Amino acid sequence: MYSQGLIGADNSTHETPDFLEAFLRRIDAEEKIEPNDAMPEGYRRTLVRQIGQHAHSEVVGMLPEGNWITRAPSLKRKAALLAKVQDEGGHGLYLYSAAETLGVSRAQMTEELLSGKAKYSSIFNYPTLSWADIGMIGWLVDGAAIMNQIPLCRCSFGPYARAMIRVCKEESFHQRQGYEIVMTLAQGTPEQKQMAQDSLNRWWWPALMMFGPHDADSQHSDQSMAWKIKRFTNDELRQKFIDATIPQAEYLGLTVPDPDCKWNEDKQGYDHGPIDWDEFWRVVKGGGVMNRDRIRARKKAWDDGAWVREAALAHAEKRRVRKMAAE
Repeated sequence: MYSQGLIGADNSTHETPDFLEAFLRRIDAEEKIEPNDAMPEGYRRTLVRQIGQHAHSEVVGMLPEGNWITRAPSLKRKAALLAKVQDEGGHGLYLYSAAETLGVSRAQMTEELLSGKAKYSSIFNYPTLSWADIGMIGWLVDGAAIMNQIPLCRCSFGPYARAMIRVCKEESFHQRQGYEIVMTLAQGTPEQKQMAQDSLNRWWWPALMMFGPHDADSQHSDQSMAWKIKRFTNDELRQKFIDATIPQAEYLGLTVPDPDCKWNEDKQGYDHGPIDWDEFWRVVKGGGVMNRDRIRARKKAWDDGAWVREAALAHAEKRRVRKMAAE
């Protein structure tokens, strides 16, 4: 159950038209909403869903990269990848902590992930088949994440906005790291350049799907925009990502796998071909190559860590009893 004690009075008793109007005035005035402030239940639910999904994505996102730590091509690459995976775990921690201020426990969020009720980014259900994929995750996946996350630094909910400031700084470093890996391959032997091109062919479309469905098909976008949880629509962010990334690919001498991708002088941006939304929804609903493996790995980690959580709780209780006795 969610704890209403962390978010003020029971929202069901005060969601009057006057209350909702006053809440929107605070949002429009760019005031930050804090955990103990009264808020509409829908606002809280939306935040719990979005922050939880974001946290799950950070933690599940460690898995495809962790798979390559022992196979990185040099000690330098191994150390950098270890540091990146550690960063992603930290991002998950910040975000779970932000969600907990809304009265949902980390255990409940994890249980919802393992049961399939909660989702994570569809991009992490694709396999990493070569070392180039690690570079492509940094360049494209983290690049798409940055495009989506920088506006979240201005999210109306204070704990989420503050968590995103550090997350974005670290993700920017990850994106540059990934681009450098891809650039090294693209400027290497013909075989290395082909490895990079093959990887781009596999990751380009899933990266575009990361921004979510078209605005017309999004269930939550309009309300999230009104509450200033989001600042840009899915399609706006996707277009910004494409416009920023195509010149980078051209500099590398790589070609995105989209014959319809071309510069549109009228809109001062790139046109792109149709996205396979059937694939997107199939992966979201559990039909991706790696869906089962990702959930199985998270369940094993959760089960294997049970003794640590129990020991920490026992230690905290022991300290509490000692403090009470001393008083």
